[in-house]
Amino acid sequence: MAETGTDIYKAKDILSDGGLVGIPTETVYGLAANAFDDDAVLKIFKAKNRPAFDPLITHIGNLAQLDALTKQIPQIAYQLMEIFWPGPLTLVLKKSDKISDLISSGLPTAAFRIPKHPLTRSLLKLLDFPIVAPSANPFGYVSPTNARHVNQQLGDKIDYILDGGTCKIGLESTIITFDQEKPVILRLGGLSIEHIEAAIGPVTIRPQSTSNPQAPGMLISHYSPQKPITAGDINELIKSHQNTKIGVLSFQEKYDDYLNFVLSSAGNVEEAAKHFFAGLRWLDDQDIDIIITEYVPNIGLGRAINDRLNRATAH
Repeated sequence: MAETGTDIYKAKDILSDGGLVGIPTETVYGLAANAFDDDAVLKIFKAKNRPAFDPLITHIGNLAQLDALTKQIPQIAYQLMEIFWPGPLTLVLKKSDKISDLISSGLPTAAFRIPKHPLTRSLLKLLDFPIVAPSANPFGYVSPTNARHVNQQLGDKIDYILDGGTCKIGLESTIITFDQEKPVILRLGGLSIEHIEAAIGPVTIRPQSTSNPQAPGMLISHYSPQKPITAGDINELIKSHQNTKIGVLSFQEKYDDYLNFVLSSAGNVEEAAKHFFAGLRWLDDQDIDIIITEYVPNIGLGRAINDRLNRATAH
């Protein structure tokens, strides 16, 4: 198991020496490495068993760093940065040679964001390099929302875990690219479409599922527990699985006859988003044969939850 603590100077030294550190963000925990050290970046792919064709997000501490990391930034991207950074928004921009093809999977663009968690922001201020930090979990599995989750899955493969408590949002960042300078959402996430459109007007939504992704988290099968999982009408699914040990991940309703994790007893999609991955993990650890779940209202962060459910149930 990895040592866990809040020592950002220890984390700095490890990253500077080419090591891996689990870091908290407002979305999920990330597995961080020096973005300018390809050997360190390769350790991320190895630790996560992540395919090299899946690009990584580069995390920066301030806007000034983008000047050296990008070639061209649309004006509307600056508007989004001003409003939503730091925060759960990732922007795909034309990259400079400072960002290696290993990070971008050979694409001419790369993904960037400024995280909001105070501990990681303090760490970034100490560094003279950006960090890449995909979610700190084995590739394709449920994303971690606290330090214990990281240690359970990757504790023997990383050097240190910064413990910043439970993630406030609990879903990965929303990813936006630009088509002829018009914003296009590639991945639904912790920043809702409603908030984005209220700030800049209508956007195109193109959350592609592909084996050749333009951005992280776009694969057809992703965010999956180890137990089989199926989504639909919970009562109907229970009837069709009467001879199996069932675990229920429900939005609002309680199912007292089964192992049950309720995402939000108040029926709040933001609260449900915060608990979604933790609920999947809890059920995955129980003595059950299958996880039965349901889609949530397709509004706000509910869209991102439903997107994760589609990917979790894809295989």
